[in-house]
Amino acid sequence: MTKFESLPDCMRTRQVRRYYDILSKKRPSLALKRISDIILALVLIIILLLPMAVIAVAVKSTSKGGVIFRQTRVTKYGRNFKILKFRTMTTAQNSDASRITLKNDSRITRCGAFLRKYRLDELPQLFNVLAGQMSFVGTRPEVPQYVARYTPEMYATLLMPAGITSSASLKFKDESELLSAGGNADDDYVNVILPKKMELNLKYIEDFSIPCDIKIMLKTVVGVAFD
Repeated sequence: MTKFESLPDCMRTRQVRRYYDILSKKRPSLALKRISDIILALVLIIILLLPMAVIAVAVKSTSKGGVIFRQTRVTKYGRNFKILKFRTMTTAQNSDASRITLKNDSRITRCGAFLRKYRLDELPQLFNVLAGQMSFVGTRPEVPQYVARYTPEMYATLLMPAGITSSASLKFKDESELLSAGGNADDDYVNVILPKKMELNLKYIEDFSIPCDIKIMLKTVVGVAFD
């Protein structure tokens, strides 16, 4: 962990300090988390290389556009990075403007709908994990526009790398169904859904442990396989 005094201005607050002190006592577990991420990411990339190649061909052959969708997100200590996903929308999708995906979104391709259902579109994030930009478990990374609207306490979630899955993403896996196409989806997300997700994300920091991460990953696998 970096020194508290070296954190970005938005994170050097008493609200964030509380969580910083909690994590400071878990440095060995944080180090083990990173080592585990590297090993598991490498193993999965090797195992899933062929399936990912098949998915890439399917994405490319069923709709116009590139194979990989890149979007700026925010991870540990407020650093921006490009999250990687298999493209699931038409080329009309805009990486900067299209932040919310609603239920039955017309931009989603048929291939993309299948990939999203089984979260296969997120497989390229294994490379984000390997690069240290993400972890297998942690707060799902938000776009800078949403991070700019965080409360002081919410910034504590940036003390750890962003995650592919979390208890919050499991609970709100159907969040697109909660957002109305008739209203302002961005405002609804930031003012209604995000605060609820952040309660769970902050609780994760308090309870963080390797066994806790394993439990969340197993729940994710079961949820994807049997949903």
